[in-house]
Amino acid sequence: MHISDGILSAPVLAAGFAGTAILAAATLRKMDMDEIPKISVITSVFFIASLIHIPVGPSSVHLILNGLVGIVLGWRAFPAIMLGIILQTLLFGHGGLTVIGVNSVMLGGGGLLAYMVWQLRHRFTLPKKEVVFGALAGATGIISSGIILALALITTGDEFMATAAFALVAHVPVMIVEAIVVGACAGYLAKVKPEVLAGYIRPTPRASKSTAKAAVDGKQDDTTP
Repeated sequence: MHISDGILSAPVLAAGFAGTAILAAATLRKMDMDEIPKISVITSVFFIASLIHIPVGPSSVHLILNGLVGIVLGWRAFPAIMLGIILQTLLFGHGGLTVIGVNSVMLGGGGLLAYMVWQLRHRFTLPKKEVVFGALAGATGIISSGIILALALITTGDEFMATAAFALVAHVPVMIVEAIVVGACAGYLAKVKPEVLAGYIRPTPRASKSTAKAAVDGKQDDTTP
């Protein structure tokens, strides 16, 4: 889904860098040093998944996993994805220097929207809601990034209309696969290590009735003359 150099117009490229600067400044605020190891691991997952390409017509598809980045890192998903894109460009020439801004907004913005969808799980009491909203987050990350990709191409010129439409259609299977993958990962992490997931709310321990009764009885015994 990365856009390469030499395709987009100068105004679109400038808008991409401006959007990246704004989103990076907003999502990097008050970052704790303890978050860096977690961000580094998830950035590596995104970095590796995005390098495996499958050619499809004039475009190519690959796993993106920005939805997975979103449900694990929350607002930090954007700087993690931006870093992954920069490293891919510098090390492998993936995309290009001029499109780092647009690619960061496209994929990182999808990660942020996936996180917003993931957070909606707190409003529902569904069985296996982590799997359901993980799948929705995975699909959201892909479809939102695809829409941004199409808009970037269309605003560059009408000659890219067919390419934009084809790119969206080509990523429908990717959206389905990522929904399954992210949903499965969310369900697994919710069982074995739920605190890793973004927006995790630690359950408040509640004393059982017997414990509470024993505490009351003990208090009464202490005050009996």
